[in-house]
Amino acid sequence: MPFTTTLALAALASIIPLIILYLLHPKPLEIHLPSLMFLMKVQEEKKRFYSSITRLIKDPLFLTQLLVLIFLSVAAAGPFFTTEEPLSGEHTILIIDSSASMQTDERFVNAVSIAQDYVSKKNSIILAENVPVVILQDAGASGTNDALEKLQPKAAVADLSMAISSGMRLLSDEGGRMIVISDFTNWDGDDPVTAKSLAESYGLKVTFVKVGKSADNVGIINGWLEASDKGYTYNCIIKNYKDTSEHVKVEISANGNDDVSKTMTLDIAPRSTKQFMLTNLGTGITKVKLANADDLMVDNTAYISIPKTTEQHILLISDNGKLPSKTALSLIPNTETTTSNIVTSDVNEYDVVIIANKDTALSKEEIAILDGYINKNGGKVVFIASDALAPGVAKADLGLFKLLPVKPLKVTDETDGVSLKVVQATRLTDDMKFDEVAVYKYLNVTPRSDSTTLVATENNIPILTYQAIGDGTVVYLGLNDALGEEAWGNFHNLPEYPVFWAKLIGWLGGAGDISDYNIKTGAITALSKVQDYSSPGGTMSGNRVLYDEVGIYEVAGKRIAVNLYNDRESDTTIDASDVIERSLSKTEPSVVRATTYTAKKDLDIYLIAGVFLLMLLEILIIRKRGEL
Repeated sequence: MPFTTTLALAALASIIPLIILYLLHPKPLEIHLPSLMFLMKVQEEKKRFYSSITRLIKDPLFLTQLLVLIFLSVAAAGPFFTTEEPLSGEHTILIIDSSASMQTDERFVNAVSIAQDYVSKKNSIILAENVPVVILQDAGASGTNDALEKLQPKAAVADLSMAISSGMRLLSDEGGRMIVISDFTNWDGDDPVTAKSLAESYGLKVTFVKVGKSADNVGIINGWLEASDKGYTYNCIIKNYKDTSEHVKVEISANGNDDVSKTMTLDIAPRSTKQFMLTNLGTGITKVKLANADDLMVDNTAYISIPKTTEQHILLISDNGKLPSKTALSLIPNTETTTSNIVTSDVNEYDVVIIANKDTALSKEEIAILDGYINKNGGKVVFIASDALAPGVAKADLGLFKLLPVKPLKVTDETDGVSLKVVQATRLTDDMKFDEVAVYKYLNVTPRSDSTTLVATENNIPILTYQAIGDGTVVYLGLNDALGEEAWGNFHNLPEYPVFWAKLIGWLGGAGDISDYNIKTGAITALSKVQDYSSPGGTMSGNRVLYDEVGIYEVAGKRIAVNLYNDRESDTTIDASDVIERSLSKTEPSVVRATTYTAKKDLDIYLIAGVFLLMLLEILIIRKRGEL
């Protein structure tokens, strides 16, 4: 019989003290006896010993306690056996489209109502957003209905294919069915019909249920900001999806309140767009609202966030004067970069500290200063990979490695180069072509257990990793920025290089580009640590923010405007009947799934139950003997 923890069987050694305890006798009294009488006494002692063993074996209290110890020891080892069980159809995955278009009329309400009709004995709920969100897993009918009643539609574009793939993983062992409820008007990723066919080829039953009908809508489909000498200019595009002309009243509210400061009326022809501009926008929140009511209200409002400009102070520590990172930092607006070859005690005056030494390891005093800067003052430090961080050069006993989000092992050369991949997509990695970066030399590291890796090599060596330490944040950048023949890669030669530094400094320093304050729904931001943030739906907590609602988010002291800005998602006239027709076409499955799965049956629960019964028996035995 296999065990989960075989080492736990060592607890069986507890039987030995129990046996010894029962065999113990009082210490014999020493007396002088003739030889013959002594021999007779020895013979009697042998008989007494064997009779003790016999009584021990027949003693029900001893046997009960022996079995208790055996059962507990074996239960701790986790015994189990496996059986082949037939696939079950009881598990139902309810995949509900939670995109912006589902807010049209009563589409989402109808989707929830339809989902309730499919609730079975065992259920899971997946909201199809731009990333699948598992709301409930392996729940009963009552819990599932309660969860369905609390669902609210979001405003991102749904990736139905990815949601179906998540459902396949949930059903990978026991089998079951998936119910996909959507208007099927728009989606990200692969065609959901293709994903449905793949799931069915593995023996899973997938049903598409369409909700919604054609509706009228006028919505804001795009908006962007342009900087000028007098502030920012907001460009807005409004589209009329109706077959008739529409007189659209636009209300402008400033300073984040609902008091209308300006109105305008636009005449928009059928199936046409109209553009207007707002000039000289000041700092704060500006709201643009279409006063006309229609069947989709989520795209009738756009928010604009313009932060107050504050200069960031950056300290660059390096023993090498020629650094492309220094040039990139100088291009970031509202930043002042100071260079030094040592870490000094005035480090707390800087918003971000970058350690870019080429060969010189940090001293014990410098490490102590950085430790206080990070842990006590909430400082932000970026360590750039180099020989100075490699073991042997950097002294492990000085405490430097405790500050890094990775553990350095050695410097590795790759003659043919290695490519990079995005491990976790965030706004730090958006629009960055890391797949075009070639790395010929890197610091071989392993990530800390509580760190987060965003970018790694193709052989999973962390390249961009961060970790919250104390009140501060430490970032490890494995892309060394040496030049010429000493270069470790080509990242500093790519046009994305200064953009990356602007993103990184903006993320660490809490400021950033104006585009960091005005984003589209579906964006994801990585936070330096788990923290609270506010969304249009309420206060939430986490180390990642999924912007899936239109409105204002307050994250790490920044007010971020989030808008839909999606032409196809706002088109409420799309008829998706062709998706249902294609999903009903019969195709021969390319893969035939097995009809059974291997189930693990744990036995420890039965052993624990046996222990309780034996303990009850022990009490009865003691009571019968009159000892209780």
